[in-house]
Amino acid sequence: MTTMNNRRFQPKLLTAAILMTSSFSVFADATVSPDRSFSGFEGINEAQPLWELGLGGGIIDVPNYPASSERNLIGIVLPYFIYRGDVFRFGDGSARAVLVENSNFEIDISLRGAFSADSENNTAREGMPELDFLFEVGPQLIYELKSFNFNNGAVGRLNMNLQARSVFSTDFSEVNHRGYVFQPKLSYQQRGVLFEDSAFNASFSLVFATEKLQDYFYQVDPEFVANDRTLFDASGGFLGSELSAGFSFSLHENMRVFAGGSVRVHNGASNTDSPLFEKDVTYSLGIGFIWRLYKSEATANW
Repeated sequence: MTTMNNRRFQPKLLTAAILMTSSFSVFADATVSPDRSFSGFEGINEAQPLWELGLGGGIIDVPNYPASSERNLIGIVLPYFIYRGDVFRFGDGSARAVLVENSNFEIDISLRGAFSADSENNTAREGMPELDFLFEVGPQLIYELKSFNFNNGAVGRLNMNLQARSVFSTDFSEVNHRGYVFQPKLSYQQRGVLFEDSAFNASFSLVFATEKLQDYFYQVDPEFVANDRTLFDASGGFLGSELSAGFSFSLHENMRVFAGGSVRVHNGASNTDSPLFEKDVTYSLGIGFIWRLYKSEATANW
């Protein structure tokens, strides 16, 4: 693992760099979950392997934390593993247990990386406790709003995703609860955008957080007041909106590359007056690859 401009990496970034192009394809004459990505190795009419193993990596440029003006440039190369069981599934950017699933909606309990959170080299938080890695766990509902079939053979899908999650921080010596987030999201995927195995995805989401999580990012207690950092009591509410997009394609049978980015807008957020709130608009950019080395002969049942 290589980290540039900071010795740390964030769980969400690890997910994006390694698992962005791992997928759950749609295959014919089966009950199909709306949470299957169109951006994997197999085409949408092919069953996916039950498991696969390989390497993934990328380079990502992200803000230190929501509304931070300072950034991290991060490079990662790590193994990846995907398992596509009937109930327990790992490797689509999360680990989850599927409770209800049919061709139109899925309800599950999932665990995944959360916000980018690192303040080791952040001058706005100088002298304050460092922000640790964050992860989320909780239920989500994924509902397919509409599917699309185009004249050139391309297919698309529009989903609604509702997530309610409990957020935890960890420095890998202890775990602390940091509150809750609620994130409604609209997402669109299309396979065959420019050529047969290319894939495009885009999403728009709103993020709301309880006071405890907002405190973690934006509160300034009396002992941390400085000449350029005033006392501030954070409140719960709107954290920001996010628009993201990505594109992937195959270099050969077992290697895909991707590029993507997101823009997070914090106008109207609950804590814009905090001295730790620095920018109304932030962005993230990334490029990467996934190289599948092994796959099972057995295929997933969905």
